[in-house]
Amino acid sequence: MKRTLQSLMAASVALAFALPALGQAPAAAPAGPRTLKMQSSWPASSTAQDHFKLFAERADKLSGGTLKIEAMAAGQVVPPFEVLDATSKKVIDGMHSISYYWVGKNNATVLFAGPPGGPFGMDHSDYLGWMWNGGGTEMWNDLYQNTLKLNVVAMPGHQTSPQAFGWFKRPIKSLADFKTMKCRQTGINAQIFTRMGMTTINLPGGEILPAAQRGVIDCAEWVGGIEDLRLGLHTVYKFHYTPGMHENNTMGEIVFNADVWKSFTPVQQEIIRSASRDASISWYAAWQKQNADALQEMQEKHGVKVLRTPPEILNAYLKAWDGFMEEESGKNAVFKKILDSQKAWAAIVVPAKRFMHPPYSFAANYYWPEAKGAAAPAKK
Repeated sequence: MKRTLQSLMAASVALAFALPALGQAPAAAPAGPRTLKMQSSWPASSTAQDHFKLFAERADKLSGGTLKIEAMAAGQVVPPFEVLDATSKKVIDGMHSISYYWVGKNNATVLFAGPPGGPFGMDHSDYLGWMWNGGGTEMWNDLYQNTLKLNVVAMPGHQTSPQAFGWFKRPIKSLADFKTMKCRQTGINAQIFTRMGMTTINLPGGEILPAAQRGVIDCAEWVGGIEDLRLGLHTVYKFHYTPGMHENNTMGEIVFNADVWKSFTPVQQEIIRSASRDASISWYAAWQKQNADALQEMQEKHGVKVLRTPPEILNAYLKAWDGFMEEESGKNAVFKKILDSQKAWAAIVVPAKRFMHPPYSFAANYYWPEAKGAAAPAKK
């Protein structure tokens, strides 16, 4: 019996060495790391670019180094507002941006960027609930792939909100103050503010400060907090208003060329999804402290007046958005379908959360009493 087993083992070894000669290919060697070339719409100094790099780092670590992402800033391959088309055409493998930049293709794109009012009062967790569990991501990809005919796959990215109302060269107290101002706004916000009497100019982030310095614009909206401090808007304008209702729940996007996405294994696709969610939570938690520190620096070091946006203006903005939603829903079936889905989700979660969650100001005011009419957070 022992001799028989030895003979069989010897024959197996001989066969293994003989197979290549018989025309059977040897087992493939493990594939090396795969590098994806992706670009954002953000300046290199932006915290949104920090998120992009964190996402790339997480994908690298979760994949054990087999998936690497070259996280390029705006303009390294294509201009910042051309990344979506470049991804669809596979000029780049993917992108990091925000969907309200694409309203020129269809106004429904704004609905995946956390549109004005939440939408319908939703905060980040409510909105992500709709994205992940209410069919939002599926509707997003249906819009991109079937309505816009883009060869891409999209998913939620980073949350850069609540965003500040903006920077102004002089104080604003009413809607009348808008009438003579020219301001940097983008996408749907530009359309809404135009309805309210403001003259708007669409500029990518890297062009805002030069335009402000040359006097081309009288006011500008970017993000708020640390983002605005890094961009340098405090060097031109000294009146900073917050909060805003235009982007109180902003959601960025991570988008891949569809052929690139299909080339991933199911495990790699899950790694990308997990990296996106992990980076979003980790980055956003740290970002809140960065914003608080930035507000303090604006005031104490740079002499910026950080002021509360007049409620009249915030209410007027929401009313203007309501009018836009109604008009757009009447002529854009895709817009209406997505909006109805968001409203149905919000109708359940928003009233319940309002009832279950104590107002943020309740405990905040108990521990950190705020002077009546205070313009900004108390100094540390």
